Amino acid sequence: MLRKVVKKILGNNLPFLTSVVEVRKYWEDHNVTQHKEFLTVAESLNYLDWRNDQYPGYIELMPHRNFDNLTILDYGCGPGHDLVGLGTFSKPKKLIGADVSRVSLEESKKRLNMHKIEADLIAIDPKKSQIEIPENSVDYINCSGVLHHIDDEKSVIKEFHRILKPGGTGRIMIYNYDSIWVHLYVAYTKKICDPSFKDLSLKQAFTKTTDGINCPIAKCYTPEEFIKILQESGFEAKFCGAAASLFELSLIKDIPVALMHQDLPAESRKFLLDLTYDSKLIPSWKNNVAGIDAVFEIRKL
Repeated sequence: MLRKVVKKILGNNLPFLTSVVEVRKYWEDHNVTQHKEFLTVAESLNYLDWRNDQYPGYIELMPHRNFDNLTILDYGCGPGHDLVGLGTFSKPKKLIGADVSRVSLEESKKRLNMHKIEADLIAIDPKKSQIEIPENSVDYINCSGVLHHIDDEKSVIKEFHRILKPGGTGRIMIYNYDSIWVHLYVAYTKKICDPSFKDLSLKQAFTKTTDGINCPIAKCYTPEEFIKILQESGFEAKFCGAAASLFELSLIKDIPVALMHQDLPAESRKFLLDLTYDSKLIPSWKNNVAGIDAVFEIRKL
């Protein structure tokens, strides 16, 4: 009933309702730990270590160490995964976590209390891009796997610029278009082998593959596209590299069969043919790891 009333009022603006109301609901039901309850510090740290190992090389791109005496914002902190890492392996002056999910913030609070890590936790209003933090007050922003789930990521990036101190830095992970995930898992495994994905575009299909089939927003970017967005917001920006998930690595065996299929898009076929591999069989494309997690460094001039 409420949805029908709001639809009558908003008319064609109903997609905005979806991005505001349903996004929060989705992320309150879904988080990276699947609402796991940690009973001991050791269990929590073991889980942190295990999850980082699912993406070889990722923790080097999004580190938790060497942030002593800094004011740090973890934007999209979820149930406190990176907050635990930053609070354990660094000694921040101040640690701030912000998330749209009130459920995840409660889980984060409980986990941090167990670790005896102090942090300010902020609920993000999904109707606003504004972050309730004073301008020029943050030294470092950690943002892992969040901006690709936001309808207007550019407004949030501008907020990052506002709250960072001059010379302040950050690391941002977003989903990488130039990846095994996109050009093998989505382009072949889903769009060709799964009839329910057949009529979707590559990016439409991608939305349903990363964080649950009903995930309301999930984008991917080439490094060049995302660097441009960061620079347009006033940042000095660089692409630090990408990490491939173990799931992606498990699919590499399917590349020959995918390449033989006539319906595989030419772009994806050429991408897969151009891959090179290191001694650990990690695939690269144009000298960058061809993984789903692309990491960028920002600096406020």
